[in-house]
Order: sequence, then structure tokens, then C-alpha cells
Amino acid sequence: MACKSEPIENYVDAPTESPLQIPTLFSENIIDPVIPINNPQTEEGIALGKKLFFDPILSGNNTQACADCHAPENAFTDINQFSDGINGVLGPRNSMPLFNLAWNYDEKFFWDGRAFSLENQALEPVVHINEMNSTWPEVEAKLQEHSEYPELFQQAFQTLTIDSTLVVKAIAQFERTLISSNSKFDKYLLGETDLTPEELEGFNVFMDEERGDCFHCHGSDKNPLWTDNIFHNNGLDETFTDLGLGAVTGDPADNGKFKSPSLRNLSFTAPYMHDGRFETLDQVINHYSEGLKNSSTIDPLMKKVSQGGVGLTNDDKAALKAFLLTLSDYEFISNPNFTNP
Repeated sequence: MACKSEPIENYVDAPTESPLQIPTLFSENIIDPVIPINNPQTEEGIALGKKLFFDPILSGNNTQACADCHAPENAFTDINQFSDGINGVLGPRNSMPLFNLAWNYDEKFFWDGRAFSLENQALEPVVHINEMNSTWPEVEAKLQEHSEYPELFQQAFQTLTIDSTLVVKAIAQFERTLISSNSKFDKYLLGETDLTPEELEGFNVFMDEERGDCFHCHGSDKNPLWTDNIFHNNGLDETFTDLGLGAVTGDPADNGKFKSPSLRNLSFTAPYMHDGRFETLDQVINHYSEGLKNSSTIDPLMKKVSQGGVGLTNDDKAALKAFLLTLSDYEFISNPNFTNP
């Protein structure tokens, strides 16, 4: 039988502060990241969170880790349309990618915004029947009886008593370090590289209200997040099988609204949309060009919904795609700080 760990005599009195390394484009264009006062970034907390993120011990049968649905090589999302849990049951949505989470200022997470704070976001997957299908008392007991975790929690939080609050605090600390800021377009803005004429024209299409008109929901060169982190009905359906934000707020005016994802790392994050309905970036562009569907909650920003979309030419589509791909950060997906320890 496993026994309780004995108190550790030789440990660091306090964890070592480890402030986020803020990229230049972020510090110049957006405000500081959101770091809770009661969960500061520390070396020990980040290391613990990383270990937990990749450890299947959080699941009911010890077979599934957070990283199974949020893989580093896919910018911390899943290449499958719907992720399956430990019992092989598919969820109803595509896993959201995880990066630049510390700049989510409204602190609403998931496609429908049902979790407030990054810490709370980590609570649900552990107990969800279609995901890890465990209970927090079971997880806490396994971690408490583990040969390494009590000491790691002592180092990170100065206590040998492990509970769900500390588990999700550690995971959130690690997730806040997942900063993507070194795409080709980032380097272009910093004067370190050039864009092709097609890529530059794609940016023009993106910013043109009469052509792409993408910047209202996804920002511009002055917004390195490439999302407004707001919930929109972007014309996917006339009627809704998934109410999105409306199911959370209970307000029919929110039905069919989902969080705008970042346009970073599109090279790695297919399939696209909350339900992964589009397999390719070309299909996404075609949706906004000629596939918009009207409904009672359609976002006013979808100004040309009556025409089916913005009506891009083939050249416009090709240029827009070329630009969007410049937002992919190849160093991010191979960063050893973010991969399985």
C-alpha cells in the first residue's frame, strides 16, 4: 500500500519568481498580461504545471493527459474534429488551441465562455464524462500518494497537502508561458524579414472593409493576439444545434455565438471553427466569401450576409490565405519549454 509522504525537511522556503517574458510587439501594442495576485508565476509552479499537463494521472484510468487533446505540435489543439475521452466518447466541439492565454482580458474561456479564469478552465476536463472522466478526490489521492508530487507541490506552493485548487493553479502557470510571437509576420513588423507581394496584398485584403473585412473580429498589425476575444455569430448556421454563449448566459440574443479564435498558427490548427467543420483554410475563406448564413443573432459585422459574404475574387482568396499563413509560428510548436518533459 502507498503511504503518505513524510514532511520534507530540505526544501526551498519560497518559490522563485518567474515573470512572463513579454514579446516586444506585445509590450508595445497591448496592455500587461492578466496574472492573478494569488497565483504568481514561479519556476517551481511552472515546472509542476508542465508535468501535470503531460501526465495521464489526471484521468480516471491513467491513460489521457491534457496534452492528448492539446498537442504542442498542433499549437496545443487536436487535429481531429472532435476529441475523444478515456471511454472513446467524442465531444461536441473541436479543442481550442492554447497560446497567449494571459492576454484574454475578459477571462472567459472555452468556445462558449463558460469558465471564468484560466485556473477554472482547467477544472472541468478532469471530471467531464466525455473527457478524463475522473473525480477531483480521486486525482488528489493519486497525486498525494505519488512518489514525486508531494515534494513538487511543497516546492511550488509550500504545502504537502495537494488539492484541486493547487493543481489547476500550477497548470495555469504553465499555460500562461505558452506565448506565440515569432511568426513571419511578427518578424516583418520588427523589420527582420520581408513579405512577398502576394502576402502583402493578402494583408491589404484582410484590412479592406470592402474585401476581406477581417480585422473587426481578428485585429490588425496593432493587435498581436489576432483576435478580439469576443463572442460572435459568424454566419455558420441558420438554426443552431449548439447554442454556444447562449447556453451559458440564457439570453437568446447570444445563441450561436462563439469566441473568436486567434488567427495565429493556422498552419497547425486545422480543422477550423468551434465544431471543426472546415478541414482546410480554403473552406474557411470560402465561407466568409460566399457561404454566410443569416439568422436572428447574426453579428452586425457580417455586413454582407444578404449577399452570402464579401465575394472575394480567386486572386483575393489566394492572397488572403498567403497572408494568414504568415501568422504561423514554427518555433512555438517546437519550443522545448513547451514539450513533454
